[in-house]
Amino acid sequence: MKRARNQRKKVWRTVLAVAGAVVVLAVVSGSVYLFNYALLSQPEARDHRRVYDRMMRHADIRVWADSLNRCDGLRDTFITSADGLRLHAFYIAAPRPTDRAALLVHGYQDNAMSMLMLGYMYNKGLGCNVLLPDLRAHGTSEGKYVCMGWKDREDMKRWIGVILSRFGRDSRIVMHGISMGAATTMMTSGEELPGNVRCFVEDCGYTSVWDEFGSELKGRFHLPAFPLLYTADLYCRLREGWGFREASTLRQVARCERPMLFIHGDRDTFVPTRMVYPLYDAKPGDKELWIVPGVVHARAYWNDPAEYGRRVGDFVNRYMP
Repeated sequence: MKRARNQRKKVWRTVLAVAGAVVVLAVVSGSVYLFNYALLSQPEARDHRRVYDRMMRHADIRVWADSLNRCDGLRDTFITSADGLRLHAFYIAAPRPTDRAALLVHGYQDNAMSMLMLGYMYNKGLGCNVLLPDLRAHGTSEGKYVCMGWKDREDMKRWIGVILSRFGRDSRIVMHGISMGAATTMMTSGEELPGNVRCFVEDCGYTSVWDEFGSELKGRFHLPAFPLLYTADLYCRLREGWGFREASTLRQVARCERPMLFIHGDRDTFVPTRMVYPLYDAKPGDKELWIVPGVVHARAYWNDPAEYGRRVGDFVNRYMP
């Protein structure tokens, strides 16, 4: 009898050990899958031509871009990041000499070409010199994994230096980003920056990488944050040297000392509209908030280019007269 009980205990211990190993393996595999699903650069993010052709469907932008090509106005420039990556950007000189410049930052799994509509708005409409960087792992910039704006914020400081060297040391700069580019803009805003940077425009950025991934897990996959988000965060720390909680836009924007315009569509579910309110509240000093009715993620410009240009132009002209 006793021997039989011991045998049953051994069997249960074996079963539990195997089950535990299966669970651990499933969690580890799921974490690696989540990390790669979210952060591995995709081929479409590298394809400038695909995005350029998409932009050329819009007549005003096409006419402007054609004029740039005729005068060789869309040019390449490069920097090397602190960790040795070769990063690329396009730059465009203003139609007339000016000390105004715009640093325009694209979104997730996209590239610099996707910001041509803002390049058009700032260059032709507001008379600015323009710099359009490819973020890490996008376009022709090196890197395998997307950094969601966190490591990119350090690269932005180097791109600001490029603006000053190419367009003049007295340049006054507005930084404007959409989606992940907006998060990059806000993350950069909390850093120590030269006085040349006068203001920021963020369009539909998230409060933190942790919050954004948690929202996607729940909304797209109907999964809770625990355990996958926790273990994927740990995996990212071990592999890439940064964590999802560490990459907090909210903390960075609370350090921002310069004016910022916040833009968000009221029907955004990819970066939920609710995220803009704590960001706006955390930002000290001069700020504006524009909630765009009926607009989903990253479509505020396309919903009404004239109104978008008017509001952004009024804000930028106030701080870069």
